[in-house]
Amino acid sequence: MALCEAAGCGSALLWPRLLLFGDSITQFSFQQGGWGASLADKLVRKCDVLNRGFSGYNTRWAKIILPRLIRKGNSLDIPVAVTIFFGANDSALKDENPKQHIPLEEYAANLKSMVQYLKSVDIPENRVILITPTPLCETAWEKECIIQGCKLNRLNSVVGEYANACLQVAQDCGTDVLDLWTLMQDSQDFSSYLSDGLHLSPKGNEFLFSHLWPLIEKKVSSLPLLLPYWRDVAEAKPELSLLGDGDH
Repeated sequence: MALCEAAGCGSALLWPRLLLFGDSITQFSFQQGGWGASLADKLVRKCDVLNRGFSGYNTRWAKIILPRLIRKGNSLDIPVAVTIFFGANDSALKDENPKQHIPLEEYAANLKSMVQYLKSVDIPENRVILITPTPLCETAWEKECIIQGCKLNRLNSVVGEYANACLQVAQDCGTDVLDLWTLMQDSQDFSSYLSDGLHLSPKGNEFLFSHLWPLIEKKVSSLPLLLPYWRDVAEAKPELSLLGDGDH
């Protein structure tokens, strides 16, 4: 007899999903101590945290692939929240890095287009969180560029223009936004938040998580713990506890 028949299987358990969409700073977020890993740990047994980070990508490419990552489905398929975290590559200097560079106006239009696409597949604005690019420590990043055989290909002042554009899109679209560019520079020396001048250090991952979690928490606060706490499982007939709706 099949295991499911013997156990009298209940309905399939569908985990809610939180989608992290971005570039390398999102892709690397599941590394030890990463901000994505911290979210996954915080939400274990309540929500699956999906890492959809693509190192080196800009918003032009992101806009193209987003419909391949999320499509219209039933209400249970709709993510409880989506983070959109691009700009580090878009803001690269055109003369030094033309492949990744995206003009400022197009960057804003691409962000807006992604929010509108999510809305078209029933993910409302109040489930979307835009994240501005982090500030750039030019001295540290220039060393990385030299190692890679190129000139300094980003400037913090230019990154700031893209961060401001991200803030404006969030205001126009009615989404939440995390202004990392400003928040990190409120500290006297933000370089400690960055491992190489661009990507996050352990301290930077902790900083991002601490500021992102309050925005995420608002969207997931009503999620129940999936399946009962072990002390609450009926000892004589565990299936009575384990084959219910899981809202314990």
